[in-house]
Amino acid sequence: MVNASSVARPAVLSDLIPGSRVRDIALVLGGAALTGLSAQLTFPMWPVPVTGQTFAVVLVGAALGMNRAALSMVLYTLVGIAGVPWFAGGASGFGGATFGYILGFIAAAALVGKLAEHGGDRTVLRTVGTMVFGNLVIYAFGLPVLIAVTGLDLGTALVEGAGKFLIGDALKIAVAAGLLPAAWKLTRR
Repeated sequence: MVNASSVARPAVLSDLIPGSRVRDIALVLGGAALTGLSAQLTFPMWPVPVTGQTFAVVLVGAALGMNRAALSMVLYTLVGIAGVPWFAGGASGFGGATFGYILGFIAAAALVGKLAEHGGDRTVLRTVGTMVFGNLVIYAFGLPVLIAVTGLDLGTALVEGAGKFLIGDALKIAVAAGLLPAAWKLTRR
């Protein structure tokens, strides 16, 4: 007899895909590739461009869960450092004004993944909160490196490295808040 409480419920959307190690490897690779592709959706601005990366990072976090999402962003970062031109606008390598944001992707994906594992992507309101936390983590890593590399003062860095992205981030969060709960509803049919 199977106890209802012993049946594993999917923690994140990717848990609905059958498989184990091969699935996990494919998901990690896919998350890194999605982030690299979304980085090519770039609107150049100084010192930080507008890209699709942050949207990919939070979606990968929510869809893959903490461990797979963090590994995906570690892979994305290491492959970019190694020379694959898939950072924003085809950049690669270590350092630069935006490198702190890239490091923040790892922590943000892990946090969003952990929150999603606990239902942080099941309703619109929870998804908004989860995505806001993820974006704040990206800013927390990105802004200090931006200041160190560019010499901007804190006020200017807040405007140039965060403030001018708030409307775009709000739109990305709104899309995620529509997509993720809808995807969960579809899985229950």
